[in-house]
Amino acid sequence: MELFLIFIALLLMLLGILGSFLPVLPGPLTSWAGLLVLHFTDGVELSQTFLITTLAVAVFIFVLDYIIPVLGTKRFGGSRSGMIGTTLGLIVGLLSPIPFGIIIGPFIGALIGEMLHRNDMKKATKAAFGSFLGFIASSFLKFIVAIIFLGFFIIKLSEHSGPWF
Repeated sequence: MELFLIFIALLLMLLGILGSFLPVLPGPLTSWAGLLVLHFTDGVELSQTFLITTLAVAVFIFVLDYIIPVLGTKRFGGSRSGMIGTTLGLIVGLLSPIPFGIIIGPFIGALIGEMLHRNDMKKATKAAFGSFLGFIASSFLKFIVAIIFLGFFIIKLSEHSGPWF
């Protein structure tokens, strides 16, 4: 049972890292769920203070994930269409065989979204850039937190000398 819980916790940690870039998974919250599952294994001690603090960080990052792209888009004169285009461009970029599709897709999606919203190429390019920067900043922040949670996972697991070592 312990190995099963550790496997599930590790899977949640890895999904949390992927969720830093995929809009369908809440990255740090998924990683935190991995820490919570690890807490329920025998011999691995995670204090309530640790769990509450990391949950607060994960929820804070989850909320920021919605605020940062909006700020980037608004700062550069973007619209809701640009933000929707960024998300759709990310999905297309992930599924495309083009190298760096995950980076190019959000920008192109934001540009198309802004061009549909307004016909001014210069303003649309500027707004698309803002939307893209907001997406990148938000993804980077989620990725860093998910990696830190993975580090906690590895440290806590390595402190326990269970039968899996």
